[in-house]
Amino acid sequence: MTAPGMRRHDYIIVGSGAAGSVLAGRLTENPAISVLLLEAGRERRSPLLTIPAAETVLMGNPRYDWCFETDADPTIDGRSVSIPRGRLLGGSNAINGMIFVRGQRQDYDEWERLGNPGWSWDGVLPYFRSMERAPQIGGESRGRTGPISVALPRERDELCDAFLAAAVKAGYQENPDYNSGDQEGFGYYQVNHEDGRRSSAGRTYLKEARRRPNLTLVTDAHVSGLRFDGTRCVGVRYRHNGAHHEADCGREVIVSAGTVQSPQLLELSGIGSADVLGAAGVPVVRHVPGVGENFRDHFAARLRWRVRRPITFNERSRGLGLVREVVEYARTRRGLLSLPIALGFGFVRTSEREERPDVQFHFAPASYGEGASRRLDTSPGMTLGVYALRPESRGSVHIRSRNPLTAPSIRPRFLDTDDDRTRLVEGMRIARLIIEQPGLDPYRAFELTPGSDVRTDDELLAYARAHGDTSYHPVGTCRMGNDPMAVVDERLRVHGIHGLRVIDASVMPTLVSGNTNAASMMIGEKGAALVLEDHKSRAPV
Repeated sequence: MTAPGMRRHDYIIVGSGAAGSVLAGRLTENPAISVLLLEAGRERRSPLLTIPAAETVLMGNPRYDWCFETDADPTIDGRSVSIPRGRLLGGSNAINGMIFVRGQRQDYDEWERLGNPGWSWDGVLPYFRSMERAPQIGGESRGRTGPISVALPRERDELCDAFLAAAVKAGYQENPDYNSGDQEGFGYYQVNHEDGRRSSAGRTYLKEARRRPNLTLVTDAHVSGLRFDGTRCVGVRYRHNGAHHEADCGREVIVSAGTVQSPQLLELSGIGSADVLGAAGVPVVRHVPGVGENFRDHFAARLRWRVRRPITFNERSRGLGLVREVVEYARTRRGLLSLPIALGFGFVRTSEREERPDVQFHFAPASYGEGASRRLDTSPGMTLGVYALRPESRGSVHIRSRNPLTAPSIRPRFLDTDDDRTRLVEGMRIARLIIEQPGLDPYRAFELTPGSDVRTDDELLAYARAHGDTSYHPVGTCRMGNDPMAVVDERLRVHGIHGLRVIDASVMPTLVSGNTNAASMMIGEKGAALVLEDHKSRAPV
């Protein structure tokens, strides 16, 4: 769509990812509300965007991914790692692994205890239910009529079944619905798929919103700054088709650019730590020292084994095997292409002292390389990834200069605390315990990485430092709360600024216990409800 003229909209949303698409969908349900949605990426129409297994070729591809890189991280041997973020309409929600995890009841109860009333499990559950359609799963806590389809994978896998049976033999329980509020146990992941296709916020909420005349969508629109009248945000500046534009809003600007780019936009606009802004030469509009701080992510160690039999994704994804899978998918929307790369889950406690699960496992009947681009091996293999669920290690995201096209400095400090390191190592030991169960003897050949000679805690930690990677769950850089380091309040309004909210994963005070896509969409749902409540009670500016 071409750039809009001088029309003033009620709301401007920056970013069309998981939360931004939900916001656009919910706000435009009211025909009296006009919305301008600005997306820095382009609209892509590749069939890869509908095929679940295509995540392996979308991430790391600059057509679809911003391909951010961290600064050298001293906690992981000075390595820099990729931080994939969606560079297209639909954002990261359009290229992720589609694993649907709400998190634990205690995660959200903790958010409320941290000074955010209304964000307890009971407070957010109605928004999870309103967004999901999960009739296959059942249970009173699950939604039935929402836009996002949530289901089990369309087929079971022999190797994954053997892994789950081994987990039970190792003393762990099965769990048919880890999203019910009781997460502990093993089973098949729930995925946001529908009939073998990706079910994303962009393909549901945003697709409906685009049919409404009160939404103006501009893609390839890179927002360079927010505009202010004193301490009120009144609009944005952005670049589109090589030209600079300005847009005004009568109600609010809502920043939904994600954990990396939301703090970047605030700082470029003069909202952040005075020291950071001064170093970049940006005039201070409001000193908010927490902007860009509290970066958290799940840092995973991935253990790999060679498999004796040719029953893994590796050989199904090449040669005649791939031809058969393409034909099967085209005919039935089943087979390899309909599946996420991680099929089996595990949520366990690393010791009896833990009151709830503190590590998560992702089992894949495949073995693949490191980094954002998961290239599958040529020989049969399997992978078990593990990470601490609620890491205390915290990093930061800050601008390097006033140039909005310069990628920010991402300093994750992934393994900065003793507890995070200990939990990761214990999780690796549990992974081995499960894979070494006799029931997997017909399948397991030998351990590829870290290798059977790596045995001590120090050796396992050294492997994780040298080869571990992000699980693509960054959050927290515009943290919600009421203390001096909080960026937004419980209604997601930026402290000290009128007419400006942040609504995306960056507002999470702590990491949820698991993959963050579902929680990000929930934040969009609850955020939209807050905006609509305030819309009724406030006159336009």
